[in-house]
Amino acid sequence: MKAIPEPYKIKAVEPIRLLSRREREKKIREAKFNLFKLRSEDVYIDLLTDSGTSALSDNQWAGLLQGDEAYAGSRNYYHFVDTIKEITGFEHVIPVHQGRAAENLLFTTLLKEGDIVPSNTHFDTTRANIERQGATALDLLIEEGKSFDSDYPFKGNMDLEELRRLVKKYGKKRIPAGTMTVTNNSGGGQPASMENIKSASRILHRHGIKLLFDACRYAENAYFIKKRESGYARRSVKSIAREMFSYADGCTMSAKKDGLSNIGGFIALNDGKLATDVSNLLILLEGFPTYGGLAGRDLEAIARGLREGLEQDYLDFRVNQVAYLGRLLEEVGLSPMNPTGGHAVYVEAGSCLPHIPRKQFPAQALTVALYREGGIRSCEFGGATFTQTDKKSGRIRSVPMDLVRLAIPRRVYTHSHLDYVAEVFTEVGKKKDEVRGLRIVYEPTRLRLFTVEFEEI
Repeated sequence: MKAIPEPYKIKAVEPIRLLSRREREKKIREAKFNLFKLRSEDVYIDLLTDSGTSALSDNQWAGLLQGDEAYAGSRNYYHFVDTIKEITGFEHVIPVHQGRAAENLLFTTLLKEGDIVPSNTHFDTTRANIERQGATALDLLIEEGKSFDSDYPFKGNMDLEELRRLVKKYGKKRIPAGTMTVTNNSGGGQPASMENIKSASRILHRHGIKLLFDACRYAENAYFIKKRESGYARRSVKSIAREMFSYADGCTMSAKKDGLSNIGGFIALNDGKLATDVSNLLILLEGFPTYGGLAGRDLEAIARGLREGLEQDYLDFRVNQVAYLGRLLEEVGLSPMNPTGGHAVYVEAGSCLPHIPRKQFPAQALTVALYREGGIRSCEFGGATFTQTDKKSGRIRSVPMDLVRLAIPRRVYTHSHLDYVAEVFTEVGKKKDEVRGLRIVYEPTRLRLFTVEFEEI
């Protein structure tokens, strides 16, 4: 059977409503053309992010009712820790309220001014938390990962030759750790191969440098290894994930992705002293180490969600649902990133809106057009998000592609919803000459995609 149906039955529904075109026009103008500023009730199909937007299972809802809300030593904490140790093999587990809190705690403790942290590609919050310490977040993505059309199966791989050169030049004194984002969100949700992870680990460890994962979508990465890398077809996703983690010294994770939960995350480490230092900072910023800013019920939902996120039938449907949307967009004449990733479809805005120059943010303009036409909320992953001005040189650092990310929430939408998304793209294409570029009228100093404001040109 080629068709893979949803591996669940729907027990509860939430009504959604498509506003009129006039209402949508009013709402997007009031939001200053930034879709993060829209109210969710004014959105019809919400593909802004897959973070924290999962539908909980009946098993997770049952776990919420078993929340032990003791300030210290909640039983849910111990279930949470035992689950993470079983999956990752790391010795020390520290709960936090979400992924960027984990990044803040870890990099505040680990880094000093002048340090360098190489990665395949840093996510935006990771980069911001590294640079906040006066360190440099350096992306060493392979050339295939920068190609929109390449069908290379592991476009999230790290450039190992560049990593060797960097480590040889600066050593442990300037490079306390390297990171790998699995899957590589900013690079199109693309996986890293086990061989690449293993090789990066050897290069770093040979010089006494730690390897850390941004493990938000580790299960999807392990699934791609099973499907695409020689020698893994008969292995369980869980065993592949455990091998991945065995090459690292720790990880940060937002459990709002592959943890199938609405809030929460963790830091997991093998270094006991580092874990102690992080835990002491946690008490100051997040809460006692056995709750880390989370309710007991949330710890339980995460523990159960982490196990569900490794199930084969769930991952089969999850990855194929993303691929389904990619195929639909190809059928209506678009060229989404090939191959599709694990959590989202990425569309190159320049091919949709060739009349809008890069300086007028075509990807952001496309997100605005999709909302105007059909109430779809998506996310810009291009110049508006990642372009920065280098403080020392004054040069503008841009990105090679202006992408729109269509992130699919887990266990939320059916194929009918995705059929509708493809239809809206078709209608936008018919009216593309009416889509206007944008200019920034306000931007913050960091992470501007969340609060930046535009006006139409």
